[in-house]
Amino acid sequence: MSHIDHIISRRLIFAIVLTSITLVAEIIGGIWSNSLALLSDAGHVFLDLFALLLSLGAIKLAAQPPTERHSYGLHRAEVLASLINGLTVFLMAIGILYEGSKRLISPEEVKTTPMLVIAVLGLIANLLAAKGLHGHAHHDLNVRGAFLHVLGDAAASVGVIAGALLMRYTGWYQADPLISIAIGLLIMVGAGRLLREATHILMEGVPRGMSVEQVAECIRGIEGVADVHHLNIWAVCSHIFALSAHVEIQPEMDEEREGLLHRIEHELVHKFHITHTTIQLDCSTCSSGPLFKELRHTERRSECSGHHH
Repeated sequence: MSHIDHIISRRLIFAIVLTSITLVAEIIGGIWSNSLALLSDAGHVFLDLFALLLSLGAIKLAAQPPTERHSYGLHRAEVLASLINGLTVFLMAIGILYEGSKRLISPEEVKTTPMLVIAVLGLIANLLAAKGLHGHAHHDLNVRGAFLHVLGDAAASVGVIAGALLMRYTGWYQADPLISIAIGLLIMVGAGRLLREATHILMEGVPRGMSVEQVAECIRGIEGVADVHHLNIWAVCSHIFALSAHVEIQPEMDEEREGLLHRIEHELVHKFHITHTTIQLDCSTCSSGPLFKELRHTERRSECSGHHH
């Protein structure tokens, strides 16, 4: 593990500790104060705690070497965990919405003082965690995701604080289920996004934020490349992208294959963060020569003969 990864890991652990304390405090405080909004926010905190654990786990998994049975390592474990967590939290959100709708019809009294204290402490913990992650959020996509989750927690805490103050000075206890429903919807959106992304990766879809045509145009724009075909792009996990392609090169580049290959790989890493590549370089004149055509024709003819038999 690199020095930078060690620093990021320590900051993630710091954020995980703060978020865990917030989660426990909001569960206890929600039961004590009878605040569904605080308990709902605890559900939101749980979702973000899982995101922080995934970010830390991704760094640890990346440091593990591939094995004979797992040539990519254990990176897909992150995707499976995301799928299970997304399903669990989605069901939790449905429960929050159901309980919130019941309380809207029959509002219950809430102890606003403990609710307010716990929400303020949660906000402070979220801001401290966000400050710890902010320095690396611009350079590391993994940390950026965790940072945005913590900011989402802070925003939810502000909503709970506003609800506590409103109930404290007006006695309008419907504010508590209304806030819990809003947080429940927020959790549902987050869980839905997690499920969609995990399913997309498991289905080996093109990573979010890029397109096959966009990558193909980038490769075609490199000097010496005539064309690209059989291009496939997929994600091993949320932060590791892979590509395979056949690249036709111009005849004069036939002696400079290695240099051209390095330029293609550099562009893919620099522009698209694609770090795992399998690229076959084909000479454009060879692929259109008589022998190649005859071989392809023979192959198709064999397939057709096999089909009729």
